Amino acid sequence: MVYSMTGFGRSEYSDEFRRIIIEIKSVNHRYCDVSIKLPRIISRFEPELRKRLKLYAERGKIDIFVTYNSLKSSGYTVKYDKEVLEQYMNHFKTIEKDFGLEEEYKPTVVARFPDVLTVEEDYFVEDTEYEVIEKVFDEAARQFKESRAAEGKRLSADIIDKMGELEKLTCQVDELAPKMIEEFRTKLTEKVEKLLETTDIDDSRIVQEVTIYSDKVAVDEELVRLHSHIAAVREMLGEDDGSAEGGEASSDKNSSIGRRLDFIVQEMNREANTTLSKSDTLAVTDIGIDMKTCIEKVREQVQNIE
Repeated sequence: MVYSMTGFGRSEYSDEFRRIIIEIKSVNHRYCDVSIKLPRIISRFEPELRKRLKLYAERGKIDIFVTYNSLKSSGYTVKYDKEVLEQYMNHFKTIEKDFGLEEEYKPTVVARFPDVLTVEEDYFVEDTEYEVIEKVFDEAARQFKESRAAEGKRLSADIIDKMGELEKLTCQVDELAPKMIEEFRTKLTEKVEKLLETTDIDDSRIVQEVTIYSDKVAVDEELVRLHSHIAAVREMLGEDDGSAEGGEASSDKNSSIGRRLDFIVQEMNREANTTLSKSDTLAVTDIGIDMKTCIEKVREQVQNIE
């Protein structure tokens, strides 16, 4: 199975004790970059969630958002510090005595003084709560993986279509390559005849020049490698072997397929560049440019594959 690095999944769970919402989204990234945002009271579960994510994704910029609300307790306690207030009151009495001031102290007034009343978090999440969070996470991750698989299927189909286009272009160069040598032989003969104004030409010399030229413009090796790369891409994307559906073996086979495809596309581009550099005819040059354009489109799509 081919997976895109773009995906989204969301799961929500609530009962009489808690409400949990987990969202997972991802975009393209060269490596696996995971960011998890979750409430402080369950922050200790972050390592477990990171480990769990590896079952669903290998690459991408992945953001995970966890919302956790306890419904059996607010999770907060207001605390009154009597000693702090006593110090405030002692200082107020001293100020009254020193300056002859009078003040009526109401609870709502003194409660505003710093540190007299404080709000503290007192809700503790038991370790067993992770089992509930994990189930919600797995559902969100399942949707997340399904969305990546659906997008990966579309990417795979598009790349395979472009492989067909690239193969046609490669076959066209296959047909034109021998003609390039023959055309050069004809042009060379005409030039020599015109120069010497005679038909008495040493054929061995012409053969030698044609051979030298053939070595310089021969693209047989490049074309063979291009055909090989096209076949490799098709096999990796499951067009020929029908093993695109899940399973342990297919999962191992398609591990980090994006990196392998990226390497093959680089090699394709190199062969196309070499073919262009050796081209001595407008027809082959035009085809070579079309090949590079097609390969660039493939490269853009491959950047999205996990």
